[in-house]
Amino acid sequence: MSADDPNQRWELTVSDRDNDQLAEQLAAWLATKVDADDAPRVTSLTKPQAGGMSSTTLLFEAEWTKDGEPAGGSFVARMPPEQSAFPVFENYDLETQYAVMAGVAEATDIPVPPLCWMESDASILGSPFFVMRRVSGRVAEDNPPYVFFGWVFDSTPEERLEITRKTVEAIAKVHGIENPEQKFPMLDGEGSALRRHFEAQKQWYNWALANDGFRIPLLERTFEYLEQNWPGDSGPDVLSWGDARPGNIMFSEETGETAAVLDWEMAAIGPRELDVAWPILIHRFFQDIATQFDQPGLPDFLRRSDIEKLYQEQTGHTLVDLDWYLTYAALRHGIVMARIKRRMIHFGEDTDTADRDDYVMHRRLLEALLDGTYAWD
Repeated sequence: MSADDPNQRWELTVSDRDNDQLAEQLAAWLATKVDADDAPRVTSLTKPQAGGMSSTTLLFEAEWTKDGEPAGGSFVARMPPEQSAFPVFENYDLETQYAVMAGVAEATDIPVPPLCWMESDASILGSPFFVMRRVSGRVAEDNPPYVFFGWVFDSTPEERLEITRKTVEAIAKVHGIENPEQKFPMLDGEGSALRRHFEAQKQWYNWALANDGFRIPLLERTFEYLEQNWPGDSGPDVLSWGDARPGNIMFSEETGETAAVLDWEMAAIGPRELDVAWPILIHRFFQDIATQFDQPGLPDFLRRSDIEKLYQEQTGHTLVDLDWYLTYAALRHGIVMARIKRRMIHFGEDTDTADRDDYVMHRRLLEALLDGTYAWD
């Protein structure tokens, strides 16, 4: 996204595989997975070109007959980004993502998209992939951001508060899963969960930017600040959704209820505050863009005070050191934005800047967090 055009879309990780070829390969693969009277047919295969900055998504229809009756439906396949696409994230572990989604579906009533198959054989489509049923609904759009127009913008303040409530409810249900280290051992490890999470962000920053000679002083200063102001113990760790926000929730257009909770690729074990801080920070990122362009945005939406209050009401848990976690969220999002800037430079869509801190679109927000002057509500 350009700092001088809020409506500009950037092209993210989209596979260059031929759609017809992919449809044929998927149909042949489906024939080994379903009990059908005839060969499955895959039609209407598309690859969305906006959103999904770390994966390739395939949308397709599949048809076959079973005992003379029509079967199949609408499906979604998720694949890792191709390396030629200059991916945002270093690792994309589909098997872990699939296992987390299956575990959440088993342990809660959170409407995770129905999972169908995990395929680890890269020879089928050129990489591992998994398939799930497609769910209908609408999300709070990131691109262009919902703070400028769209159904969230057009909603009443009361309706937006209900979206906030449903977002917090989803987070609370994830955090309510008992014994997450046992249910999700692939996310567990030695020592402090927060320390593991923090060190993983350092590794990601080094891979995404620093190792390639693109050091961002503001991000490195933030790492040092967070280290020097390490938070206290906030209680037992929970399953962290990772990318907890309305942009990853599908809401029914008819009822407004939560239809699906999406995007579990950043799931981890960690403190509750990781997830609670994330939607607050991401909304402020969008809201600050709106005010930068003299637009009203949505100052009543996803307010810190509302989220803290709702979370405590739903869980009975008092949040600890949330300022630290908000700064950490700004750092993590800063790595995303800097990597996207680096990606645009790589493809000739942008040029380098003398001040590398400008790679962080929300540098003013992050700087204000570091000096304690940022006003939330």
